[in-house]
Amino acid sequence: MKKAIVFGATSGIGKSLTEILIKEGYQVAVTGRRLDKLTALKKQYPASILIKQNDIQDVAHVEKVFHEIVAEFSSIDLVVQSSGVGYVNPKLEWERQKQTINTNVLGCTRLYILAYNLFKKQQFGQLVGISSIASLRGNRSAPDYFASKAYQKAYLESLYIKTKSIQSKKVYITEIRPGFVDTPMALGEAVFWMVPLEKAAKQIYTAIKKKKRVAYISKRWSLIAFALKLMPAWVLKKVL
Repeated sequence: MKKAIVFGATSGIGKSLTEILIKEGYQVAVTGRRLDKLTALKKQYPASILIKQNDIQDVAHVEKVFHEIVAEFSSIDLVVQSSGVGYVNPKLEWERQKQTINTNVLGCTRLYILAYNLFKKQQFGQLVGISSIASLRGNRSAPDYFASKAYQKAYLESLYIKTKSIQSKKVYITEIRPGFVDTPMALGEAVFWMVPLEKAAKQIYTAIKKKKRVAYISKRWSLIAFALKLMPAWVLKKVL
């Protein structure tokens, strides 16, 4: 039986993806801040779920929980980082920026390192990071969020490059770049091309199975990505 860890499994993409993994035969360790949500998942799938309460902003506890799960599972095939924080924050309120940085940068980085080092030791495994279309450019209303996703994008790419040194060639790094998915993390009011959560989770699982390096969710967001990469900053200043 394959074994996975999903960080941030109490709601949204993490929860939906967990349910797909279980249906596909995985044993899954799930983490998150809300113990009641984790317990509900355990009751729903008692034979397939291991729960560990965890706040990814607590970097030391991330490491502790990760090692506890590895000890119980012996080996891990898949690690999914789905925890995330984001705010519309045009006034640059520091408390909100600090939460975003602590979650999307510090916590994620620690988990990425733990997963990569484990997979290098095992000589197999797949790390999946949920970044965002926001990783591609800046934004006036949520600069901390957009910058944190750009950081994740660069870090995951760096880990992918590092896998060249792994002899087995069986360690994979997958970055998922969603556009607007129908979850509370969809920042802003006038959103377009909103993807239903169930559809997004299915597409993410397909990308995992295919061991994609980068996948846009939904696929049509790759068109927006192409346009964003070409757009000069002065145009962004007018439209974003």
